[in-house]
Amino acid sequence: MQTREIATHLAEAARDFPWLGPITAEGLMGLIRAELGYEDALDVFHPYGGHAARALGPCLILHVVSGNTPHAGLQSLIRGLLLGAHNWVKVPTGGLPEVVRFREQLPFELARRVTISEELHGDWLDQADAVIVFGRDETVEHFRKRVRADQRFLPHAHRISFGVVFDDPGFTSVADAARSASLYNQQGCLSPHLYYVDPKIAREYAERLAGAMADFEKENPRGPVSLAEQSEIAALRKDFAFRAAVNQSEPPALWESPGSTAWTVLYDPEPQFMASCLNRVIYVKPLPEDLPRAVIRVYKHLSTVGIHPATPENADRVVLTGASRICPIGQMQFPPLTWHHDAQPVLLPLIHWVDFETE
Repeated sequence: MQTREIATHLAEAARDFPWLGPITAEGLMGLIRAELGYEDALDVFHPYGGHAARALGPCLILHVVSGNTPHAGLQSLIRGLLLGAHNWVKVPTGGLPEVVRFREQLPFELARRVTISEELHGDWLDQADAVIVFGRDETVEHFRKRVRADQRFLPHAHRISFGVVFDDPGFTSVADAARSASLYNQQGCLSPHLYYVDPKIAREYAERLAGAMADFEKENPRGPVSLAEQSEIAALRKDFAFRAAVNQSEPPALWESPGSTAWTVLYDPEPQFMASCLNRVIYVKPLPEDLPRAVIRVYKHLSTVGIHPATPENADRVVLTGASRICPIGQMQFPPLTWHHDAQPVLLPLIHWVDFETE
């Protein structure tokens, strides 16, 4: 099966998963062109320097995916299939129905290249040509120590994201900010933990964001969380309420869902980056003059910075924060197919090149 035919089938299967973002055959072929130079680089030889070269994908890819962000696992599987590989998918205990449903949408020739298991079979890691891991830092390190030098290893450990509102007198970005902070219960690497906002409007922005979070919750309920997670949110709210009561000079502020822990907005005047406890708990802070210094503690873990307005000038203002992706706030959860995941190409590290020198 040629690459374009594979791309067409993958795009058709992805139509039932709109939360993956727009996946089209042309988009997939564009990804191949962007990273490999030619859209049929996997099918035929092409000129390369003074000779020719052809790209080959791995025979076997092991994907170790996490349960809190099924879209990342599916994107990885799509890329593996696009490269013509057979794909072993280790899903969390309890399964990942989205992966199973996606395989069911594929034609037989592609579906048989996908094997799904809740257990890591004993020979999977040894036989895989490439290993792609999504998970906590501890999970990534566990596999890093076990892969061999001849195996390709693509780790995707824990990452953190945030947003910056440089200017928004009409508060037009509030609905997008609420949506980005609420999708996937804020569990993904692309989910913002906080928003830095123009100091002149930061507190009012937090109040309006609370209203938008409430509106989003009505249409898209958060769903159940554990007792431990509920207790953590309740303790954080209590701490913030106490700080607001004792700090009269520049007090923090709290907005919360009545009678539940469904959403929480915390206005905090302190500039240092603060990680959220997740499950739709979002901080709003005044934008400091030295933003890279304010987020220095998470420099090595940053993924995405959503900005408003999304202008080249504003992108330049956040490029030194350590993030590998800058985008409009409303697009934080929907990266393009061609994004450099964790600052790296997504196809090229898996490729084996074959050179051909003519007489």
